[in-house]
Amino acid sequence: MKQELILTQTGLKKTKPRLSVLKILKSANKPLTAEEIYLECQKYEKAINLSTVYRTLDIFLEKGIVIKPFIKNDTTSCFTLNHHEHKHYLICSKCKKMVEIDFCPFNGFEKKIESETKYTITNHKLEMFGICPNCKK
Repeated sequence: MKQELILTQTGLKKTKPRLSVLKILKSANKPLTAEEIYLECQKYEKAINLSTVYRTLDIFLEKGIVIKPFIKNDTTSCFTLNHHEHKHYLICSKCKKMVEIDFCPFNGFEKKIESETKYTITNHKLEMFGICPNCKK
């Protein structure tokens, strides 16, 4: 979906910073921190500030355009476009490399939890941490 259309559908103005952040998130192959997004934005939009990136991400979170799939190091959030499908990640504790897990181990488990607790589960997250093959060497 084009960046302009995403903004229009959510009732947001089309500004250069918003379009830049969307462009970067759309081309990213992994969740990015606000700082990583800012550094990429600098390549297209020199006048953008880190605070603008944070404000833009806050607005995008509020509108459901992006999600925070996990916290990278207990203090730094990562962001990705909300494709309305969940993903799980394996993260190296040393180099912070992220690998997407291509299946959901909770598919049947959610139904069991719902029937036992009477909750309606609307979402879940799973981040597993370990040491990648490169860091083990």
